[in-house]
Amino acid sequence: MAKDLYVIAEQRDGHIQKVSLELLGEATKLAKELGENVVGVILGSNIKDKAQELIEHGASKVIVVDDPMLAEYVTEPYAKALTALIKNYEPNIVLFGATSIGRDIAPRVAARVHTGLTADCTRLDVDMNEYFDYLHAVSNADTNAIEKRLGMDDKTLKMTRPAFGGNVMATIRCADHRPQMATVRPGVMKKLDVIAGATGEVEEFKVEFTPEDMNVTIKEVVKATHKAVDITEAKVLVSGGRGIGSPEFFGTLQEVADLIEGAEISSSRANVDAGWIARDRQVGQTGKTVRPELYMANGISGAIQHLAGMENSECIIAINKNDTAAIFEVADLGIVGDVKVIIPKLIDALKAYHEAND
Repeated sequence: MAKDLYVIAEQRDGHIQKVSLELLGEATKLAKELGENVVGVILGSNIKDKAQELIEHGASKVIVVDDPMLAEYVTEPYAKALTALIKNYEPNIVLFGATSIGRDIAPRVAARVHTGLTADCTRLDVDMNEYFDYLHAVSNADTNAIEKRLGMDDKTLKMTRPAFGGNVMATIRCADHRPQMATVRPGVMKKLDVIAGATGEVEEFKVEFTPEDMNVTIKEVVKATHKAVDITEAKVLVSGGRGIGSPEFFGTLQEVADLIEGAEISSSRANVDAGWIARDRQVGQTGKTVRPELYMANGISGAIQHLAGMENSECIIAINKNDTAAIFEVADLGIVGDVKVIIPKLIDALKAYHEAND
């Protein structure tokens, strides 16, 4: 019988990615509702010492697949290892981060173990009451009809993701096959506080690799000379919407970001679609979900698709000429005015602050 929630922890150069720790936090909540355990899975070469980090973030058990064949991410060896592991342990739920690696390997593994996969999830539910609370908050769905069909005791994983360009939120269930599998967007879930010194079981799982499993030849690994910016990691986001008026104004917003430690610029979808800024800067249902300490929404109206990607920020400051803009409903501080007037004044104030304190 399928049991337990497995989180496939992604590591790069021995560093566990933040999304994996976020998934452990969400898996811990779901596991309590199911009466099951959280199992972390980590693959690589010489990575057994990383198991403790997963335990301190919520895993009660960690399965380590350690082999020189897994030193660098290559699809086939990783897919073979995870397929063998899932067939051996028969988990109830398997979660991946919706990263470039997760999006590459998860569908291949799902096909090999003959189950479904829901990609790019932004919400996971097991408890029907919590799921209905969510539906009542965001839609006019007929929960009575859903209750009649599923019953309130249903414990399948309800996997919610944006569809049709983010205009619809679809909830998908995998009722008849196990494991239930999903990739989850970075920044959506909240990781647990570290439990220093936590203890848990660590088990090694051996996979018999053959030379034929390495279907590519790695001649050289060239590390990037600079790290690409990931807006999900930023402490502060200075975000621009259609109201900024021109792509050149992102240069002005960059000035603000340069004056605030840990800040990056980001954008709503409209500016990305217009070609004003790169797509990896997009916040929202069809972009990235972020949880910065401070989110500055400049000229952003507050469409529901955008709010879904940033409404859990610790503090939101909104600047908009329209005093009825939806963004003000989630803002901690709202300023009614023209960003092209207010932002230059903010830059002057920040420069004066730095001059006085440097």
